[in-house]
Amino acid sequence: MRRSPRTLVAVLASLVLLLAACGGGEGPSLAKEKTPRDASTLPGSTAPAQGNYIVQATVPMVQVYDEPGADTPSRQFENPWYYETDTAQQYPINSVFFSDEQRADWVKVLLPVRPNGSTGWVRTSDVRLVPSRYRIDVDLSEHKLTVYDGESVLLDDTVAIGKPSTPTPVGKFYLRVLIKAPDPTQVYGPYAYGLSSHSDTLEEFNGGDAQVGIHGNNDASQLGNDVSSGCIRMDNDKITRLASTLPLGTPVVVHE
Repeated sequence: MRRSPRTLVAVLASLVLLLAACGGGEGPSLAKEKTPRDASTLPGSTAPAQGNYIVQATVPMVQVYDEPGADTPSRQFENPWYYETDTAQQYPINSVFFSDEQRADWVKVLLPVRPNGSTGWVRTSDVRLVPSRYRIDVDLSEHKLTVYDGESVLLDDTVAIGKPSTPTPVGKFYLRVLIKAPDPTQVYGPYAYGLSSHSDTLEEFNGGDAQVGIHGNNDASQLGNDVSSGCIRMDNDKITRLASTLPLGTPVVVHE
């Protein structure tokens, strides 16, 4: 059995993975249901249209290069990768990325690694490009999270963010994993999305690598305040709505 680090540090063994946007297992396949494939950008396309895309891996190992046409990859990502709980249960998650730049046989993708904002290039033949319908905007100064469906506002909410000693990282990220809590009244609420970002001040948190998340909460009075270790906390009813709507790979922009 392959062992891998627990990546959503804000959510531990009390949570059970919801296999969103995965190619198998239980739970809804949100990316397939909510974001249809674009026939013009299937694997093997030599000239993908320009725009914002969810990038779904289609090979067992995704090779990432520093620039298009490079001879040697600089890193690689397993597909699927495995989310592991404190009880040593492992759940396969299909590897997804986000892209807003494409070039002939290559796609530039955001990477779920440190430092935040890291990018690389993957071959179009190794991935499937799905038009990105939704996007999330998080305004830290206003404690406001807004979800857009195209140019229309789908949902907005007042959120809690990181406290001054452990601020919420700013930048452009994407949704990487979705987890459902068996007990929706626990501290992280009913659902948690793990982002591609990591804390700028913590190297480790609760045994994980300080990955940042968007999740519910069990104390509504904290919403609108700077109280977390970097994660974004939102209303439980609203995170539940998002869990049935947003596919993995959806872009998230966090700004002051």
